[in-house]
Amino acid sequence: MNDTGRPSGATGTQHPRAALITGFLLWALAAPLAAEPERVVLRGARLIDGRGDAPLAGVSLVIEGERIVSVRKTTAASAGTRVIDLGGATLLPGLIDAHTHPLISTDSYQIDQLRWSSAYKALKGLKAVQDNLLAGWTTLRIAGDADRYYAHLDIRRAIDEGMFVGPRITGAGHYLSVTGGGGDINFLPSELRVPTDGKVVDGVDEMRRAVREEIKYGSDWIKLLVTGAFMSTGDRPEDVHMSPEELRVAVEEAARRGVPVMAHAHGTEGIKQAIRAGVRSIEHGTFMDDEAIDLMIEHDVFLVPTVYIGEYYIEKGSDSEEMEKMVELSKSTQADFELRVAEAVRRGVKVAVGTDFGGYPPRINAGEISAMVRVGMTPMQAIQAATRVGAELLGWEDRVGTLEPGKLADVIAVAGNPLDDVSELEDVIFVMIGGRVVKAPDGVSVAGPTMGPR
Repeated sequence: MNDTGRPSGATGTQHPRAALITGFLLWALAAPLAAEPERVVLRGARLIDGRGDAPLAGVSLVIEGERIVSVRKTTAASAGTRVIDLGGATLLPGLIDAHTHPLISTDSYQIDQLRWSSAYKALKGLKAVQDNLLAGWTTLRIAGDADRYYAHLDIRRAIDEGMFVGPRITGAGHYLSVTGGGGDINFLPSELRVPTDGKVVDGVDEMRRAVREEIKYGSDWIKLLVTGAFMSTGDRPEDVHMSPEELRVAVEEAARRGVPVMAHAHGTEGIKQAIRAGVRSIEHGTFMDDEAIDLMIEHDVFLVPTVYIGEYYIEKGSDSEEMEKMVELSKSTQADFELRVAEAVRRGVKVAVGTDFGGYPPRINAGEISAMVRVGMTPMQAIQAATRVGAELLGWEDRVGTLEPGKLADVIAVAGNPLDDVSELEDVIFVMIGGRVVKAPDGVSVAGPTMGPR
């Protein structure tokens, strides 16, 4: 102690730690309070909330920040509230495409994935997902994609980090295929060794490693090509490609990390083996029989049938020799396939909308919703398959899929009434994602810039 009674080395000035605390408090008091989130009231002639059996009339969505706070009877807006009035339009939840491939944009996709770098695919894919957003598809589940690396998962990261505006993205890095399967390249001679569009794995150990690697690089779904495919050469969609042991280890390994599995499965036996192994969804399901439908119901497995793409190729054909198989198979199987999907719908299988397009012009995506009506859904059921049911498949029902208080404000609008004609959904006039308007009709006042139309 010194003669002042203070510890040696101390002075009359404030202790450094006390000075730091005092400085922080002064800074905190001087800093402006965080701005209250803007309140927006969104109005239209009717609202389809994704849950009810009938549309709601005379109601408005009240949005604060990125979330819906109420759905209330339309009244005069309070001071300081911004009103977006869409007149006679119909408001709906943002659409969910549960099976998309934004890096695939041509019929010769297995060749083009060799021509294009991963960086170029990322740029093309970014445009594709933004175009999908502007068409009303606010959430995408990517069912693997045609890149040696993980371009589409990097797109997701860039959107999540705020570099770009885009839809919500989840999905698999690659579709996992056996040698000679739908993700392998089967039209080249044996002396040519080239990167495949899928990830080729054979046997239990390779499968386990592949699942771990997919999760390591950002996949929050695992995609298995359990059977042959329609859109690749040298394999048959009826055939089972993966062994029960490979399926089991894929599902078990993914489950260790809380990651669900989607199973591309056309053939009857492949569908049943995938369901018994514990997958969350069957993609396509072309040759499902009554037992397969029973198993989907028993095991609470979703069906994502991707019906319209077959109709599209029957009508449009294809300019590529590689896709002749797709066209011919669609012509011979489409009618029976649609009858099987109709039976699944009738018996209560949970059916979600997936387009299988992604990188194509997104206007055609709504063809899948129209196809659901043709196989027996009511227009309201088809809209719910593209909204609420899709959210349930993703495990995102607490966030998206319906217009309810607490949900993210992912809202779209069409000019007319899609319950009278679901093709209205081909022409979405308004898009909001997370409370941000990215597309609005001419003459409708919105604050700040939109992302489009471009």
